[in-house]
Amino acid sequence: MPGGITVLIESSAYANRWRVVAPSAKALFALAGIVAAWLARSPAVLWALTFALLLAALLGARVPARTYLAAALPPLGFLLLSCLSMLFGPDAQGNWRWSAVMLPAVTHTALRSLAMLAALLGLILTTPLPDLLALMRRLRTPALLLDMMVLCYRMLHVLRQAWDESTTAQSARLGYRGWREAWRSTGMLAGQMAVQVWQRAAALQMAADARAFQGALRFLPAAYPQARRQQAWAALGGAIMIAIGAGDRW
Repeated sequence: MPGGITVLIESSAYANRWRVVAPSAKALFALAGIVAAWLARSPAVLWALTFALLLAALLGARVPARTYLAAALPPLGFLLLSCLSMLFGPDAQGNWRWSAVMLPAVTHTALRSLAMLAALLGLILTTPLPDLLALMRRLRTPALLLDMMVLCYRMLHVLRQAWDESTTAQSARLGYRGWREAWRSTGMLAGQMAVQVWQRAAALQMAADARAFQGALRFLPAAYPQARRQQAWAALGGAIMIAIGAGDRW
């Protein structure tokens, strides 16, 4: 369930060692990692950037390895399918064959994607959503886009809660005691999920209207007294990564 991964990400964002670090510093470091990965060309440098960003999250922020792996598995699966689709393709006669000539390009794309993924995971696993929204608001992101992000994020939790409650009720009625019952219960659950989520979304809208919702979601901003020093350290680390990537490119 996507909601389960969302819960893991949010738990890590609040429990990691870098929780007190300014979001602007973490975003600056992640952006520098992305730029460095885009500049780098050799596999050795891309691997080095990936491991550096990985160690920064695991050792620097103390993100649990299991949480990191769980958050990385969906994009890694998508990346694997993308690489396979580039390596296996139809020829002029329509026959599917292995395209060895594409292997260097696919390898470079995969390594660059891994480095960029490590940079993004380091940001989202260490920064709660309200902090990200506050940072994006300071960067003049349209308010409508921010509100849509919050609503979609909330609906993931609503979907997760509805799924857990329904599966618990079905299990209490022995709905999963055999594979036939399991398939039947899963089908019934899938058919009812849309109705339940729609009802809960309507309840959220009614609650917002009862509180005189004016079309803008506000969060209490957090204070970071050492933001300037943290930004300086992030800029230094980011400059080193960009210098490595630029040196590898030119």
